[in-house]
Amino acid sequence: MKALRNFLDNQKPHFKEGGKFEKLHSMFDAVETLLFVPDTVTRKGSHIRDAIDMKRTMIVVFIALLPALFFGMWNIGNLHYLSAGESSTLWNNIWYGFLKMLPILIVSYGVGLGLEIIFAQIRHHEVNEGFFVSGLLIPMIVPPEIPLWQLAIAVAFAVIFGKEVFGGTGMNIVNPALLARAFLFFAYPGDISGDKVWIADKADAFSGATPLGNALVGKFENLPSVYDMFMGFIPGSNGETSTLFILIGAVILLATGIGNWRIMFTVFAGGYIMGLLFNLWGENAYMDLPAHYHMIMGGFAFGAVFMATDPVTATQTKKGMYIYGFLIGMIAILIRVFNPAYPEGMMLAILLMNVFAPLIDHYVIEGNIKKRLKRLKTVTS
Repeated sequence: MKALRNFLDNQKPHFKEGGKFEKLHSMFDAVETLLFVPDTVTRKGSHIRDAIDMKRTMIVVFIALLPALFFGMWNIGNLHYLSAGESSTLWNNIWYGFLKMLPILIVSYGVGLGLEIIFAQIRHHEVNEGFFVSGLLIPMIVPPEIPLWQLAIAVAFAVIFGKEVFGGTGMNIVNPALLARAFLFFAYPGDISGDKVWIADKADAFSGATPLGNALVGKFENLPSVYDMFMGFIPGSNGETSTLFILIGAVILLATGIGNWRIMFTVFAGGYIMGLLFNLWGENAYMDLPAHYHMIMGGFAFGAVFMATDPVTATQTKKGMYIYGFLIGMIAILIRVFNPAYPEGMMLAILLMNVFAPLIDHYVIEGNIKKRLKRLKTVTS
């Protein structure tokens, strides 16, 4: 590592103002701060000092995503060989899924990071850390058969209109990865919904319907078993199918203190309670679906663990986190059951609550101020 540090120190003058690679300063800085913790600190104002910086935080989230990513690669290959009626090994499945995911990952990071670097150069800022995770999240929440040109447009839209117009990482009001998926859903619905997109090179005789797809058209008898849905042996987005491997990622986030347990817990609680309320109502077959099914169908678990907990777009107050998470869970199931046009309600629920997060925090803070003023009046009187 010392040799690498010395190499970077020798090259750094070329990327500073007046150097021959001055225009690539932001890119060099991004690489350097990814490999080594920056040796600069703030000089004024009050700041919390910690041993971990934003890049290290993002690396932990990246690692937490890997179990679901690797399982998603295996599942892509497994479903492909099943649809073709061919036997396969663990390695065959992973390799096939890797080859399917690789172009998606390249497009996501290529377009997203390219735009991040361009904006950083224009503003003379450092490259934001946020897309290090967003660039992986986007490929994990799209189908394996998504056209790459559509993905490129969606990523560009998410980076420009979801982040940069607000000032970059830390300033955006909605989750960029979910914004990319929402863009694809509304702009190109035929390529992100239906049976054909969830299984790579699917045989025509093989059903590629997801559990949400079957529930949408009332085919509840075709729903996979609870075991298959929990394990992830079902069609779906590249990294969203396995609740088990998503929960492994949740454990990593919680054990390292990066993830927010209040939001995770209340999202699941809100969704489960809404499912129970629908069970009591029982107006149709979808309402009669056991509440725990909703927790393992679609992107509910993935959204609860990796999307709703985004520290930039979520609420900041403790009480606000409970309200925010609970409403996401309830609204997600509400959209699923009541609006057949949007079977994946988790995406819309999180985006909606992203917008309302500042308002929730505002009223929580105002409520605390009023309580303190009331307590002060009681003490002084």
